[in-house]
Amino acid sequence: MFAEFPWLTLIIWLPILGGIAVIASGDKSAELTKQISLGVALLTFLVSLPLWFSFESGSAAMQFVERSAWIPSLSIEYYLGVDGISMPLILLTTFITIFVIIAGWDVITYRPSYYMGAFLIMEGIMVGVFSALDAILFYFFWEAMLIPMFLIIGVWGGANRVYATIKFFLYTFFGSVFMLIALIYMYFQADSFSILDYQDLQLGMTAQTLIFIAFLLAFAVKVPMFPVHTWLPDAHVEAPTGGSVILAAIMLKIGGYGFLRFSLPITPDASASLDWLIIALSLIAVIYIGFVALVQQDMKKLIAYSSIAHMGFVTLGFFVVFTIVRQTGGSDGAVMGIEGGMVQMISHGFISGALFLCVGVLYDRMHTREISSYGGVINKMPWFGAFAVFFAMANAGLPGTSGFVGEFMVILATFRADFWYAFLAATTLVLAAAFTLWMVKRVVFGPIGNQQVAQLKDLNIRETVNLGTLAAATLAIGIWPKPLVDVMEPSIVNLVQQVQVSKLPEAATSVASLQP
Repeated sequence: MFAEFPWLTLIIWLPILGGIAVIASGDKSAELTKQISLGVALLTFLVSLPLWFSFESGSAAMQFVERSAWIPSLSIEYYLGVDGISMPLILLTTFITIFVIIAGWDVITYRPSYYMGAFLIMEGIMVGVFSALDAILFYFFWEAMLIPMFLIIGVWGGANRVYATIKFFLYTFFGSVFMLIALIYMYFQADSFSILDYQDLQLGMTAQTLIFIAFLLAFAVKVPMFPVHTWLPDAHVEAPTGGSVILAAIMLKIGGYGFLRFSLPITPDASASLDWLIIALSLIAVIYIGFVALVQQDMKKLIAYSSIAHMGFVTLGFFVVFTIVRQTGGSDGAVMGIEGGMVQMISHGFISGALFLCVGVLYDRMHTREISSYGGVINKMPWFGAFAVFFAMANAGLPGTSGFVGEFMVILATFRADFWYAFLAATTLVLAAAFTLWMVKRVVFGPIGNQQVAQLKDLNIRETVNLGTLAAATLAIGIWPKPLVDVMEPSIVNLVQQVQVSKLPEAATSVASLQP
């Protein structure tokens, strides 16, 4: 009975309606507006916890399913459900939104009700993306995400916010158009918009390849993968701190989720045939973007490029599975690769969000993100310095932090596919340490850089709670990742079994026999 309650509907629409109410309340009492916004975010997180505690971790089936007619004439349904892949991402979304609301508490003075309301609405929409099992419902939420983020960057962003928002919108909308065409094509093949029905379709190689490319254009932009990554640094630099946190911690993960929900299970033959392309683009992201990060002078831009490099690890873990199956004939390494990618996504949500919060702390005090404007911050802000060093180490993959677990699992899995893939991927451990610690050295350590730094005040209570909670989450997964892996494993094992069976109509052959 507990699991039959419409939890997903509640988690989606509570923040959306709460956000609308916050906007409607106006800015007459800014403090009350912030308190209501934080209350809605906390309540949403609390009502999302039953997804974890009532989840049957030994099952790969969709759980908490809700299904009813939405547009019957077009066979479009309000169809929701979660498995071990989507459920952790929903909890990550409801968790991170709390810190975004807290981060804007003192610094957002222009129309705070609209700012807080936009983030709450976006929270519900993102939960909708992760829980939608109807293709049109998924597309509805997917496109709706653009609106609040467009406004957040465009209204509360930096000097070049208009350029950044238009670039962000055009990049993401362009890829989505091709995805919509692919979804409509599959509707005529399956006579249904159910994503699970799409996964059972028998499709020819040409159709699979075109559908795979359509999905790739949509999901690669969101991740973002090289070479469609250039919108992200601009968006991060111009976005307010909360916008950067949501972009890095949640929105990038939606692209990775799309590969697991659509590309791999619906087009396994095309995925196997074109896996070399994704692996190549992933390794370029890991290595080339790592070098690009090394030369950045803006802290936000450096962390943005770091995110691109770390998400390259995610896509590498997802698509190396076919090479592993071809090389070993087994699926253990393939499961580890996808699990590593998933752990990396969750971990990156904590670490990148925390790093952007750290930059926000400094920016709120000195109104500059230039690395050269700082130096010796730890002399005036010892608590901030401790958190900054901790998250920098986690970003570099220090053992004992969540940043190490996902990367280590992906590298181990990649070794089973090809030594050189693993060797090239492992360079991120060196590059991440180089650009992250080099930034920390110049900003945090050394003598006090200037008079502005000498006037800095250490973290207040809200900032300490934000960074301290994220540090605890980073340590928890780094020290004990087993509960997270156990929840994901049945769904990932099921996915790996799916992608090993050809969907070509002429023969039910093994995908492992397909050569790239």
